Amino acid sequence: MQTIQQEIDERTNLTSSNKLELLLFRLGDDPGLDRNELFGINVFKIREIIPMPTITAVAGSPPHMMGVVDLRGQILPVIDLPAVAGCTPKTGLNILLITEYARSTQAFAVESVEDIVRLDWRQVLSAEGNGASGMVTSIARLDGENSDRLAQVLDVETILRQVMPSTELEIDPENIGPHVDLKPGTVILAADDSLIARTMIEQGLEAMGLPYIMCKTGKEAWDQLQAFSAKAQEEGKTVHDRVALVLTDLEMPEMDGFTLTRNIKQDPRFSAIPVVIHSSLTGSTNEAHVRKVGADAYVAKFVAEDLANALRQALSTVH
Repeated sequence: MQTIQQEIDERTNLTSSNKLELLLFRLGDDPGLDRNELFGINVFKIREIIPMPTITAVAGSPPHMMGVVDLRGQILPVIDLPAVAGCTPKTGLNILLITEYARSTQAFAVESVEDIVRLDWRQVLSAEGNGASGMVTSIARLDGENSDRLAQVLDVETILRQVMPSTELEIDPENIGPHVDLKPGTVILAADDSLIARTMIEQGLEAMGLPYIMCKTGKEAWDQLQAFSAKAQEEGKTVHDRVALVLTDLEMPEMDGFTLTRNIKQDPRFSAIPVVIHSSLTGSTNEAHVRKVGADAYVAKFVAEDLANALRQALSTVH
């Protein structure tokens, strides 16, 4: 039998091979399809799975907030995930998923938990432009390329912002500081699969006066780097005349941020380009792997001032 540490090590080492583990769960019937669809969330985000405890309602809670739960002395907000997704549980809300996400801990109520599956990120395809709602970042093909068994990977960032909107200004230019001057003609190449995250990143980069190109996946960013390199070569230049820094999320369809970073740092054309990883996957384990793949900085989502500081520091090393 594997020890807990062996399981953790094995799971963590998935980041070295563009793989992930997805927890599959159900929310109930979709009224539009009259089917009980599968949904997924990265196992790295799951701290605990527990049977539904007693929930205390909170006066004035926003819609889809069921209340709070006391979990060993920690008070956590409980979000009715089926209600957010427009599903109706047949057997009720039976399970709580305790998740750590973007510097916060919260609980999502679901109908049932199905399985944990191990996938290659290439089995996970971007949902944007494919008719999916804004709450779904990607679609996972569970049994390979020809699979008709699919799971919807939820955009937790968007759900949290929708259910518990921040009352603070997203971007305060006063706290961002002065504009940053890049080498003329260069841009920040950024990648994130979440629409809400891309919007916030774009606002932050604009507040810093940084030109950028935004991608939705790690593969799209990698392809863009290749195109920049080819164009620069035609002009008798190098890719450093085009790209000042790469800013990437970790969880993305087709190619994750670990793989993107490793590709950049192992390629002589790109290895000197600073890479800043910006992710909701927090914790010492992930930060250790960020260093292992050669990233120049890691910043947890989403505090605009922290991101600005990380970008300034990384750009200060560019010669």
